[in-house]
Amino acid sequence: MRLMIDTTQVTFTVGREAQPKTDQNGVQRVERSTNIPMWSVQLVAMDNGGAEVISVTVAAPAPPKVSIGSPVVPVELQAIPWAQNGRNGVAFRASDIKAVTGSKSSAAS
Repeated sequence: MRLMIDTTQVTFTVGREAQPKTDQNGVQRVERSTNIPMWSVQLVAMDNGGAEVISVTVAAPAPPKVSIGSPVVPVELQAIPWAQNGRNGVAFRASDIKAVTGSKSSAAS
């Protein structure tokens, strides 16, 4: 089951730039249905309850163009619960991660 996440009250900052998502042999994973390479971007998600570091997977021909410390918006962010070999967790996936462009301070100058 994939659950869409409402991110309207959350701000995201890049904690680590996009890295190839690799298997146990160091080979970059690809999306099964499209054969498009997968990338992992570490984001710091902050809301009024605090902050959490999450890794978000994006399938794209090239890594998302984001840099450490930059504010970003994950597009169509999903939470995907998983369980395997007695372990479980939540994986995060987005269709894209876009840099936040423009600000009120730059528009005034």
